[in-house]
Amino acid sequence: MGPLEGVKIVEIAGIGPGPFCAMMLADMGADVIRIERAGAPMAGNPKDFLNRGRRSVAANLKTPEGVETVLRLCEKADAIFEGFRPGVMERLGLGPDEVLARNPGIVYGRMTGWGQDGPLAHTAGHDMNYISINGVLHSFGHAGGPPEPPCNVVGDFGGGGMLLAFGLVCGILEAQRSGRGQVVDAAMVDGSAVLMTMVYAMRSMGFWFDERGTNLLDTGAHFYEVYETKDGKYMSVGSIEPQFYAEMLSLLGIDPAEMPGQMDRARWPEAKEKIATAIRTKTQAEWAEIVEGTDACMAPILSIPEAFEHPHLKARGTFVEYEGQMQPAPAPRFSRTTPEIQRPAASLGEHTDEALQDWGFSAEEVAKLRAAGAVS
Repeated sequence: MGPLEGVKIVEIAGIGPGPFCAMMLADMGADVIRIERAGAPMAGNPKDFLNRGRRSVAANLKTPEGVETVLRLCEKADAIFEGFRPGVMERLGLGPDEVLARNPGIVYGRMTGWGQDGPLAHTAGHDMNYISINGVLHSFGHAGGPPEPPCNVVGDFGGGGMLLAFGLVCGILEAQRSGRGQVVDAAMVDGSAVLMTMVYAMRSMGFWFDERGTNLLDTGAHFYEVYETKDGKYMSVGSIEPQFYAEMLSLLGIDPAEMPGQMDRARWPEAKEKIATAIRTKTQAEWAEIVEGTDACMAPILSIPEAFEHPHLKARGTFVEYEGQMQPAPAPRFSRTTPEIQRPAASLGEHTDEALQDWGFSAEEVAKLRAAGAVS
């Protein structure tokens, strides 16, 4: 069992960062009940790994009985979280005031893009928008080209769901000392900015420039770039330190005397072309064999199916086959309280009776809720 065994969480079902937060908490052993809207179109897909690990209760939050059901669950929970625009939960009668009145020690997590306040708080948006105004998206891309969105990993999942999970655990730890709950305002616009702290710091120190693709870590440097191989695949090169850089040049067969100084920014494009020419002479598989186990800081850029078969990832169990589907294993690792996937993604309302009874409802109460249309 994982390190969060015994922790009880109520998840108000949403999309993207919310389910990711719940997946992380469930992977670590928390008992997470996912409150889903009856008839929700995206619910119940067993291949939706973001929904793994927790039980599903279908509830109608537009009924007083449905709202009361969630409030009763909150009485036994360490935390609840939601991902609606500001004000939605208050209109349902499930805002922080109502929930904390029922359980003064609960942590109330709120997952949004823009945050609970500010001029944009009530406007719609997605990952790309949230990382646009804080300088994050501007920093991704090659020189002379447009910004290149890094999927929705930085805003939704890194700056959103993961920061919310961190905030909830921090809040729970503090509540165990103080006996008092509080609200966690997790905004993707804030969290993604935090992920970029090193870049902001380097800019402050004069080591990072606003022109995209000209810096140490944004493909500006020839020693931190991706290069095409003979067979049209790619290798990553990240040989920043001088000793690793020297080994990289040696394995590529490049005479250091023919290269400009490693940190001569003006000649980085020239150096990049020399490395590109060398890497185009062999296939990705050939380069992977050459650099494997060395300190050249080079690696093949693999597709998802190829990643499943990489020897290092197989040895570590980075991906696991669960219920016939390959997916990322819980992370990080713990030496004693080993986390594991608790169950596959549930179908809508699959555990309504079971979960409610485990959390203190009698069978008769559940039957009445069903008859009232509050749960299903």
